[in-house]
Amino acid sequence: MTTTIWGINFAAIENIFYFYYLIPLFFLLLYQLHSYRKRSNLLVHPLYRSNLLRNYSYQMKLCKMILLCIGMVAIFITLLRPQWDKKEEKISQQGRDLLIAIDISRSMLAQDLKPNRLEFAKEKIKKLLFNLSCERVGLIIFSSSTFMQCPLTTDYGAFLMFLDKLDADTISSGTTAIDQAIKEGLRVFESNPTQKTKLLVVFTDGEDFSTDLQGVKNQAAQNRLSICTVGIGTPHGAPVPIIDNHGKQTGWEKDEQNNVVMSRLNEDLLMNIAHQTGGKYVRGVQSDDDIISLIRMINKFEKDSFEDKSFDAYQEQYPYFIAISFLCFALEWIL
Repeated sequence: MTTTIWGINFAAIENIFYFYYLIPLFFLLLYQLHSYRKRSNLLVHPLYRSNLLRNYSYQMKLCKMILLCIGMVAIFITLLRPQWDKKEEKISQQGRDLLIAIDISRSMLAQDLKPNRLEFAKEKIKKLLFNLSCERVGLIIFSSSTFMQCPLTTDYGAFLMFLDKLDADTISSGTTAIDQAIKEGLRVFESNPTQKTKLLVVFTDGEDFSTDLQGVKNQAAQNRLSICTVGIGTPHGAPVPIIDNHGKQTGWEKDEQNNVVMSRLNEDLLMNIAHQTGGKYVRGVQSDDDIISLIRMINKFEKDSFEDKSFDAYQEQYPYFIAISFLCFALEWIL
């Protein structure tokens, strides 16, 4: 917690609560010191006591008291970490660029994972972000078409804001085309062909109607785009609910024979994508084992240097107050 008083920025103002303990301790120390000197004077022989009284100086005693007080005040201010004199500082940032693609097709409303596949995937993405550090992340949403929802950024708050906006109203009426999500990932990374690490994590149930998935996978492998796939759903599947404009379920998706459509997790497809691009397949589970596995995979990749970040920072000035307190205590001891 910081605060500014008289143009001085105090970076540890919360330490002011320690003063309630230090001030009584300081006065207790002064009292003990005064009592010790008084007892010492009483032990002196009467012949020498008169000489001591003649050499006693009230001004000197007052000066020593002022030096002690100034020294203690300087220590108190040191604990508050005083800062002033802003200077521009630069820090070098290193990390990995990580694109996260999430399927928003109708099948992601199936409820074999609670509350549904889409919300389950969103919670997994949040847990993934909370366990990452110094990575730039971007958000791609896809169904039959693809949209870059959030560009690569280190601002996780902005990313999570875009992620939270995905709900039943965002669900597309189209089918799923995973090749479009991979193409969008290639487009984002094509501006920096020398980049060491290119990562795309796809959260989907694997239902796919791509027109050129094999060609896109080959292109991803040639451009060193590593794709990790996260299977959202279960092999036995679940029916796909129909949601009206008011967010209420009105029925279930049915085929031409009026049979309820079951949406199942296509693990073989997702494993194949990950294998051909040097990534990894993980099935989404209720525990955090899937996220732990993903993080271990991501940490194996080499970090890149991002642009240096510039910011204005207050300079620490507490060494001056330490010097003042030391000088005051030294003078008091000498006097």
